[in-house]
This record gives sequence, C-alpha cells and structure tokens, in this order.
Amino acid sequence: MEESTDPSSCCQNCGACCGYSANWPRFSIESDEELAAIPETLVNERQSGMRCEGDRCSALQGEIGKATACGIYAMRPEVCRTCMPGDAECAMARRKFGLPVIASA
Repeated sequence: MEESTDPSSCCQNCGACCGYSANWPRFSIESDEELAAIPETLVNERQSGMRCEGDRCSALQGEIGKATACGIYAMRPEVCRTCMPGDAECAMARRKFGLPVIASA
C-alpha cells in the first residue's frame, strides 16, 4: 500500500520530478519571449528543453527528497508548471527516488 504525504508542502521537500528524466523538462508551447528569458546556460544543445546533468534538470537546486527549489521558477517551462503533487507523473518520479507517493486530493 502506498503511503500518503501532505501535498501542501511536498514540492520543496521533493524535487523528484526535476530529476526523473532528461526528457521531461522539454519545451512545448512556450513563446519566443518566454524561451528567451531562460538563461542559455540552462538550455540543452538541441534547444528543445532544459539542460540536464544525467537525468537531473540543471535548474534544480538542493537535494532530492530533502529540500529543493527551481532556480528559474518564475520562467520554468510549461511542462514543469503542469506537474502537480499526486498526479501520475509525480507518483512515478517519487517512486524512482524511493519517496512515498502523495495521495491526490
């Protein structure tokens, strides 16, 4: 049985979605202006998403499962904005890091 965690404070104590896969922090519906606001050093070689170190997004700060933050939170890609605590992607990422799955509301 999966354990429940309070979703109100989970994201800053987690960061699993930002370290799950180098394919996740991709660009999709961002405008040219939104893309230009992301520091070039954080964009991958193909200009298709965020640069990653292994599977971890280069904008992620801190230690996954302890305390994390996005270094470009205000300008993060749309795919990052749509990931919600307790959704299927969140659960998959948290499992990878051995974190309890968040019960969705």
